[in-house]
Amino acid sequence: MMADLSRLDGAVVIASISGGKDSAAMSLWLKEQGIEHRRVFADTGWEHPLTYEYLRGPLTAAIGPIDEVRGSWTFEGLVRHKTMFPNRRRTRFCSSVLKVKPIKAYVKALPEDRDYVNAVGVRRAESVARRDLAEWEWQPDFDCWLWRPIIEWTVNDVVAIHKRHGLALNPLYLLGASRVGCWPCINANKREIRLVAEIDPLRIQRIRDLESYVQERSTGVPTMFTLRPDGTKHVPAGIDKIVAWARSNAPEASMFDDGCMRWGLCETEPDEEGP
Repeated sequence: MMADLSRLDGAVVIASISGGKDSAAMSLWLKEQGIEHRRVFADTGWEHPLTYEYLRGPLTAAIGPIDEVRGSWTFEGLVRHKTMFPNRRRTRFCSSVLKVKPIKAYVKALPEDRDYVNAVGVRRAESVARRDLAEWEWQPDFDCWLWRPIIEWTVNDVVAIHKRHGLALNPLYLLGASRVGCWPCINANKREIRLVAEIDPLRIQRIRDLESYVQERSTGVPTMFTLRPDGTKHVPAGIDKIVAWARSNAPEASMFDDGCMRWGLCETEPDEEGP
């Protein structure tokens, strides 16, 4: 579980913080190692209010100040601007526009006389897609190294470091959420969609309103989610149909294939948990 510190060599570490358990654990570990680091959170405007409260309260108290950045759009604004929803299989523009671009701009705006390392809280145990990721990877778009210092950690390691520092997990986990980030993410699984419908009906209404707006103005992706009723073809499905499916006994695999956020700016669950 020893991270490779050889490429740091005086570089400034920039830790991408999502409000989830893994990025928090990473920042706590950097603190334990005496590695000074800047912390940055890319705000999509689509997070749950509890995540903002956690970031600005207990998490900041435990790891230090967190810079918040936001691009030109919020999630809702971007969907309305493009008159289509991002699609995990073909047009997944939400991550690149709402998270990657603002973090990239943040890095580019820093003084040019220093080298930078972008640290992300990604673990191989999270998903099949992440099992072969390297601890270090060059990011040409950022012109710096990407570092995954907790790549070998287990979830028990993550929980243990929270306990050592007396930091509670984001309260969304206690409500039943399996990931923290957009509420909900286009990668949300059945359990997560059901949870949103049960505890936050106003968010379901916001999705319903967005879908109505898009469907009136575009021939693009018309709904936030799709279903696979025949097991092969993905068919757009309105949020009410999706919520009904989430509350049903239909198998998880009938929705869509799993994906992950490669750069660790969002949290994802293992592939077997994904929709």
